[in-house]
Amino acid sequence: MSVPGSIDACQYAWHHRSVTTIELLPLRDLQACCSPITGEVMSAENAASLARTLKALADPARLRLLSMVAAHEDAEACVCDLTEPLGLSQPTVSHHMKVLVDAGFLTRSKRGTWAYYRLVPDALEQVSSLLTKP
Repeated sequence: MSVPGSIDACQYAWHHRSVTTIELLPLRDLQACCSPITGEVMSAENAASLARTLKALADPARLRLLSMVAAHEDAEACVCDLTEPLGLSQPTVSHHMKVLVDAGFLTRSKRGTWAYYRLVPDALEQVSSLLTKP
């Protein structure tokens, strides 16, 4: 797919997303197209991409889920281990985990009937670097 010369790949991806769905730009792509907010004026498209990524973190249940996965051995946890301590149903926890996977904070693997989640190395540090001086 060719990208018009007048916009960058990040903008192209943003302009061609369905209006009816909310998609997150993966962290690796966000990191590639966005400079730290203190380094230069951020474009509207890059600000929207970063805001969607931060929105994935801006939920108390999702922050707790990230910390619960990080606290498990090898920073990996089964969704079956997360529902009771969080006090939410399995479908609700799975929804929150999908948002975190789509945002690039977790990876998912299926073993039998259960999904296991693992922290993506340096994912939180990558977001942090976009909020700090270059």
